[in-house]
Amino acid sequence: MSVVTLGEALGLVLARRTGGFDVVGDAELSFGGAETNVAIATARLGIPTAWIGRVGDDAVGRRILRTLRAEHVAAHVAVDAEVPTAIMLKDRPHLGRSRVTYYRDGNAGSRLSPADVDLDAIAAADVLHVTGIGLALSATSAEAVLHAVRHARSVGTLVSFDVNHRSKLWSAEDAAPRYREVAALADVVFAGDDEARILVSGESDEALALALQALGPARAVVKLGDRGALGVDGDEVLRVDAYRVPVADTVGAGDAFVGGYLAELVRGADHATRLRTASAAGACACRAEGDWEAMPTPADVAELVHGGGDPVER
Repeated sequence: MSVVTLGEALGLVLARRTGGFDVVGDAELSFGGAETNVAIATARLGIPTAWIGRVGDDAVGRRILRTLRAEHVAAHVAVDAEVPTAIMLKDRPHLGRSRVTYYRDGNAGSRLSPADVDLDAIAAADVLHVTGIGLALSATSAEAVLHAVRHARSVGTLVSFDVNHRSKLWSAEDAAPRYREVAALADVVFAGDDEARILVSGESDEALALALQALGPARAVVKLGDRGALGVDGDEVLRVDAYRVPVADTVGAGDAFVGGYLAELVRGADHATRLRTASAAGACACRAEGDWEAMPTPADVAELVHGGGDPVER
């Protein structure tokens, strides 16, 4: 019963006060990355978890690895002595708006290659989780993602794919064929409604989810933000409402949602339970700032689920 994720991790410099970095000097160092966020989410929910990636031989890379170990995430990592770990800056020009600037070109994460993929770790896992970011970073990173996915299928490990489109990395037109390629190899696909429309067309949330499923995966989930989510599993279509919580920061909420879903998937939970836990985990992650710091524990999820009623519409 385990999950392995594969992808990029970046150092994060977070402004602690409102205003751009040109005027704000008070900052905090952390890290982020969709795949490490999901890894921390599943680990906090009690699932043995590992991350496969590449970092620089530098303080940021060492901080990432130290933090993952502290979060009980096993790291299968290539350390690159030639280039640094990527960095992102996140400031808040004004209340209610965050801005992220990336310094990732040519850095360690973008040099991930098939040779870095730990095939034994994938074979030992129940689920391999990848995202569209890994497809976008570089040609070698995309090759690593596809190598991992194909190996997972060959050894019976389920494949989870979150589209996670990043318009700063590539256009929707360039991304669509690669997204469809991986979706066709996946067992479960996650996408926001806007992301789903990069791959498929549909007049409704349900139509989008069914169209994603028609690409090949048995399960598809359309994440709808404060409108909840809609999931299909085989012939079963369910909608889950979003839990209402005070919102401090929405960054990482989608990754927490995926982590909650995957934690229940590897436990063998039914479709409704997967969506319910995913929705609660996503809501919990909104209650504090940071990319992964607010990822919930089972107690956090249970408190929200038991106190907020059943959000699943049958």
